[in-house]
Amino acid sequence: MAQSDRRTVRDLRRGNRARVLQRLYFDGPLSRQELGPATSLSSGSISNVVSELVAEGVIEEAGVVDSDGGRPRTLLRVAPGSGLLVGIDIGETRVRVELFDLSLTELARTERPLAQHGYDVERVVAHVRAGVADVLRDADADPARLLGIGIGVPGLIEYDTPGGAIVHGQTIGWSAVPFERLLREAVDIPPAVPLFIDNGAKTLGQAEMWFGGGRGSREAAVALIGSGVGACVVHAATPGENARSSALEWGHTTVRIRGRRCRCGSAGCLEAYVGGEALRERWQEAGGPLPPDADDETALAALLAAAFPEGGAEPDPVALSLLDDTAEYLGAAVADLINLFRPERILLGGWAGLLLGPHLLPEVRRYAGEYALRHAASRTTIELGRLGPDAVTVGAATLPLADFLARGGSRPPVTSLSPDSPGPGALAPARRRSSAAPA
Repeated sequence: MAQSDRRTVRDLRRGNRARVLQRLYFDGPLSRQELGPATSLSSGSISNVVSELVAEGVIEEAGVVDSDGGRPRTLLRVAPGSGLLVGIDIGETRVRVELFDLSLTELARTERPLAQHGYDVERVVAHVRAGVADVLRDADADPARLLGIGIGVPGLIEYDTPGGAIVHGQTIGWSAVPFERLLREAVDIPPAVPLFIDNGAKTLGQAEMWFGGGRGSREAAVALIGSGVGACVVHAATPGENARSSALEWGHTTVRIRGRRCRCGSAGCLEAYVGGEALRERWQEAGGPLPPDADDETALAALLAAAFPEGGAEPDPVALSLLDDTAEYLGAAVADLINLFRPERILLGGWAGLLLGPHLLPEVRRYAGEYALRHAASRTTIELGRLGPDAVTVGAATLPLADFLARGGSRPPVTSLSPDSPGPGALAPARRRSSAAPA
């Protein structure tokens, strides 16, 4: 019984620390007096928790404000320099690695391009190993200060395995890849630094919900349109519940019976019509002038330049027709998201989505309105993501950040490569980017 009581006290203490840290991170700087109503903790509990966290260097003073006739109040914030985070995007065209402080201010970055269809597992692992070493060296950072490494990957993730997370990435040729174990064996970091692996669309969704276009919404669907296509649905948290997010293989929903062959092996998938790789192939098949070795990003830029030329030149009618088809396929697929999930917002992100969006968004909205149920469509807004091409990397860094906040500012007691503790879904969405960021 005594042991059970000790566990209860320890859990209560950690929970109190987590509530204080989360409110300071998302709503701070705040004074001790403001933390009481914000966390529903007593003044004594606030005093104890703040004293502990200040002594550990996790929170710090952030100035003084006058009160109404009383003593000035000291503001507190999460200390940006109290830990380091690494976010990694295993993308379709490159591996991007970024090092952040706790305010998600970028300290260093590196990118390593992937050759077309170059998803060799050993090559990707080598890129991650070198990238982590590079950003730590470039920022002159101590690996012991790492709170964790978050990695966004394409495909489905299986966690309940003895060796850690396994990735099933059918479109990139990964079949039950023990990615977590391979990274742990290869990356030169202390054994206590946890790794967090999740679907790239989910990390994008987390970033947009915390800091981007999803802020303030109860439910949002976030699309990741790159060479491939994915999406996630995020249900935001209220004070009495945890947020939930689900990765969707949206790119492999059928938009045309017996249609184009998709790289997953099926026919008629959305990805076979609106993904960056598919658009390159369709533009080449239509006679678009492209070098034979043009990558997906170069090809999409050329397609858009042909359809929407500068300087008053005549647009290429073939390019315009191809992009109108793309807008209709994308609009119909967005309508499916509306009819199935009825989100308040749908955000289009990913490098290809952000390139297409400024030109196609009005037509995507129009087609979505034609294909979706009217009442559901009237309650959904369709916008572009706001965090740019780095959103997956930022979202990946929120995985260890969320774990750190949920643990009340303590490191995991044991090395755990797959997060069993509360992850980013356990936190309320931010109303703004962390005010812990330096001015």
